[in-house]
Amino acid sequence: MVHFVGAGSGAADLITLRGARLLSEADVVIYAGSLVNPELLQYCKAGCEIHNSAQMTLEQVIAVIQDAERDQKTTVRLHTGDSSIYGAVREQFDNLEELEIAYDVCPGVSSFCGAASSLKTEYTLPDVSQTVIITRAAGRTPVPERESIEALAAHQATMVLFLSTSLTEQLQKDLLNGGYCGDTPAAIVYKATWPDEKIYRCTVDTLHKTVTENGLTKTSLIIVGRCMGDAYLRSMLYHPGFTTEFREATQ
Repeated sequence: MVHFVGAGSGAADLITLRGARLLSEADVVIYAGSLVNPELLQYCKAGCEIHNSAQMTLEQVIAVIQDAERDQKTTVRLHTGDSSIYGAVREQFDNLEELEIAYDVCPGVSSFCGAASSLKTEYTLPDVSQTVIITRAAGRTPVPERESIEALAAHQATMVLFLSTSLTEQLQKDLLNGGYCGDTPAAIVYKATWPDEKIYRCTVDTLHKTVTENGLTKTSLIIVGRCMGDAYLRSMLYHPGFTTEFREATQ
């Protein structure tokens, strides 16, 4: 059996209870060493066989899993954050299905959630933004033209950008050309929820300057949107004049 486990956003204690249990029971662990906090490996039992997938190809990962299956061992494939976001898991699923190897998925806390907690920000504020766009700038790996930053920026929703810190010169231009005003709040969160986390607040106009002045090149999320501003409407959910199925309006 293979368990795909989301490691959480960074801090070792932000893995789910299920994920920690699966990790503690595994005979073989293949972890994304370039991004996963190595402290998570402390959950592994003595004698667990550990592989760092940062130094492996897909074919090598599958070969390790096949060896474990032949020996009737349980494998955990430990991915950063939640494996459904930029986790490159679909190709692994397809390989395992072709080989008739059983697998399941344990979700994790994505770094975009970790960044929000560090920023003490709500991405979806009434009358500001009710949509969160999770995307990345085009780099060595292209994105579909219909999902260009300019096209998505036209919505002026809250935008969370993965894998884009080394591309901010063009990213800033695309955000502005797409529709965000220069004074739109932005933030760069370096290693969200890790012990060495750092937060840099700026605007779309100063995004590239902030990134370059602080030497940021990777392991950072960029958040753009007026959800980080001061203006918003009070939610009706807890308003005394709003009736819900649980209480009647009192005014």
